Amino acid sequence: MVLSYNFCGRCDNCTAGLPMHCRHFMGLNFTGARGDGTTPLNDDAGPVLGAFFGQSSWSTFAVATQRCCVKVGPELPLALLGPLGCGIQTGAGAVLNTLKPAPGSSIAVFGVGSVGLAAVLAAVAAGCSPIIVVDIDDSALSKARQLGATHIVNSSSSDPVGLIRDLTGGRGVQYTVDCIALPVVARAAIESLQAPGTCASVGFQGPSNNITVNQGHLLFGRTVIGVIEGDAVAAMLIPRLLKMYREGRFPFDRIIDTFAFADINEAIAAVRRGATTKAVLTYSPNDGSDA
Repeated sequence: MVLSYNFCGRCDNCTAGLPMHCRHFMGLNFTGARGDGTTPLNDDAGPVLGAFFGQSSWSTFAVATQRCCVKVGPELPLALLGPLGCGIQTGAGAVLNTLKPAPGSSIAVFGVGSVGLAAVLAAVAAGCSPIIVVDIDDSALSKARQLGATHIVNSSSSDPVGLIRDLTGGRGVQYTVDCIALPVVARAAIESLQAPGTCASVGFQGPSNNITVNQGHLLFGRTVIGVIEGDAVAAMLIPRLLKMYREGRFPFDRIIDTFAFADINEAIAAVRRGATTKAVLTYSPNDGSDA
């Protein structure tokens, strides 16, 4: 079983097949409480907010709603499958569900952490070319190249918009994915588009994040679309990604490293220094956990 986001299942968006836009999405996923305000766990100090994303699965046990659960086969280890429910789903879904590029489409991905690399893998699977990645970390850029990016741009020392236009004969790319959402990055992702073109805004810098764009640039058929959870119905996208993985078209295991729970500090340090993209903690009777 893979756990993903929660939704009410009753509002107009949920009944229309858009659970990622559930009218109660924020309350059900980001408050740590259930819809009625209760929590799955209490201690001597009172309620413990143990219902983030409807399941708070960063633990040896989790209480989850049925809507959060996606049934998967037993042939792959859960440690590998865990990240599918959020970050990998978000990046891959932004490409496969939102942008839906045709083979040969040009795309640029801004920010290649786990979400961005999942977008790169999806772009490769969709047959995009060129696939340009932009980041400030050389190790992340190298990883993206290994996973199929055709061009890499270190924006700490180069103008990404200018380079992307140079790489595309002055036109820009048909699609961009902004995984950062800092104003300077969002503007670069929009300004890198050709006309027409679409930017999928995936990153999140908090509920208040003002970005100034040139409206005249948008007039010529350019679109900016916000994406939550990869516009994914988890019960549909996760099996699709696993099918692609089994076919060798979505090797998401290459961006995951596992660490025993006892090595949590090492895992955090590895992420901070860029030695791993997606760290997954595993529990066992030998590492001091109770599962």
